[in-house]
Amino acid sequence: MSKKNRFGMVFFAVLAVLSLALTGCSCDGDDSGSRIEPAPVETTAAEDPTAEGTVAADLSKTERRLILATTTSTDDSGLLDYILPDFEDKFDATVDVVAVGTGQALELGANGDADVVLVHARAREDAFVEEGHGIARYDVMYNDFVIVGPGDDPAGVKGMASAAGALKAIADAGAAFVSRGDDSGTHSKEKEIWAAAEITPEGGWYVEAGQGMGAVLTMSDEMAAYTLSDRATYVARKATGLGLEILVEGDPILFNPYGVIAVNPAKHPGVNAELAQQFVAWLISLETQELIAGFTVNGQQLFTPNSAAWRAAQGK
Repeated sequence: MSKKNRFGMVFFAVLAVLSLALTGCSCDGDDSGSRIEPAPVETTAAEDPTAEGTVAADLSKTERRLILATTTSTDDSGLLDYILPDFEDKFDATVDVVAVGTGQALELGANGDADVVLVHARAREDAFVEEGHGIARYDVMYNDFVIVGPGDDPAGVKGMASAAGALKAIADAGAAFVSRGDDSGTHSKEKEIWAAAEITPEGGWYVEAGQGMGAVLTMSDEMAAYTLSDRATYVARKATGLGLEILVEGDPILFNPYGVIAVNPAKHPGVNAELAQQFVAWLISLETQELIAGFTVNGQQLFTPNSAAWRAAQGK
């Protein structure tokens, strides 16, 4: 309110008081047209029950916030958008997804910067638990990796049964290959296959992108290059116009299992341990495994459930 307006209110208030004193007039009549209402008094949050309720609600939301560190494949494929609303509704929680490579996701967990991790590099997951960063690892689902490339297939790898043999043929031909180069689960698998082929990839034909799977597929498409991709992200991107084709698949080395691990509160007291355990139990439950089984793109199932509850229900 301007100084001018405040002065006017005070002036008229004084006149009203003087008038009442002089005339002994009662204010019981209808004088609403001339009555000056008091200015609202600002109250602090501690004095205002409504404000206190708001603060409590905000704290409750904070307590129900879960930080999920996961791979780009679970995010880029659309799986998390499909299943997470169910968890958020059932547990009145918010899930903040940090989609990075498996190496970075595990590092976030090891630093106590995530409550739970969902990744796909089994040896590194086991090491994460053994080092005390995680409570336990649980099977969640699996799919597979595929070697994709341009339709004209300059290295002639289409239909090869051996992934290592295909990478050797690509290297021998000096055909362009784009690597994730980001310490992800896919990058770890790629390095495993190169090792099986007894090749250290280097030279102008080999490009380390340092990017997530979606970006690498785009780059490979633009360069008419080969790359290794998880099937889920490839299928999701193919549905949006990606030109690359699956050239090599089915080799056992291309198997791609996913695991979930709650970060250990004994080592990282700041994590939301209760909600993380609830998330793990929800993710490996039969009901959520059925959700995962029902996630398709263009009629193609992208992940196969693999929790103990799912296997038991299938008689496995």
